[in-house]
Amino acid sequence: MSENDRLTRQIEFLLEIDRLKRVLRQTWHLDQSRRENDAEHSWHLAVMALLLAEYAAEPEIDLARVVKMVLVHDLVEIDAGDTFAYDDVGALDKAEREQAAADRIFALLPGDQAAEIRDLWEEFEARQTPEARYAAGLDRLQPLLHNYHTQGRTWREHNVTSDQVLARNRHMAEGAPRLWQFAEGMIRDAVAKGYLDK
Repeated sequence: MSENDRLTRQIEFLLEIDRLKRVLRQTWHLDQSRRENDAEHSWHLAVMALLLAEYAAEPEIDLARVVKMVLVHDLVEIDAGDTFAYDDVGALDKAEREQAAADRIFALLPGDQAAEIRDLWEEFEARQTPEARYAAGLDRLQPLLHNYHTQGRTWREHNVTSDQVLARNRHMAEGAPRLWQFAEGMIRDAVAKGYLDK
């Protein structure tokens, strides 16, 4: 592949991933003016990864790898769409939709970069490394923060219960036990304040 072909493919990929800004999540902005998009979510996770690294379960995690992981973890949603965390029906074919999206989107890149980005995405999904467990914990914490600080807006809109929230987010403890303790307290407080049904 010539240098021009490589650059052309990289630019095409960068233009393609601009579409992530149009993928809306169920999470509301803190000012409740609109729902968050996937690009905003990924950026927020990258900042969280940097600021909260001291709470990772493993003290020697590769923080640069975590940041890369959270920046690319939702790129597949350009094609697959965002599946709401508590949508059991949508979850049935989520893996299939996301695999197809990964095949198309990552293949836009030159082979070496396609393999690297695909590996990061698969590592995040598998949650088998300390970096992936920490990244996945942050991916759970961020919408919890938004739900709590919007008085449970998304939870209430979808009739989500505290049992569902606890079950969905419990694995946060694998990558960041202290953050899970914080989240559990926030969930209990959300129930007490009426933001979240028991």
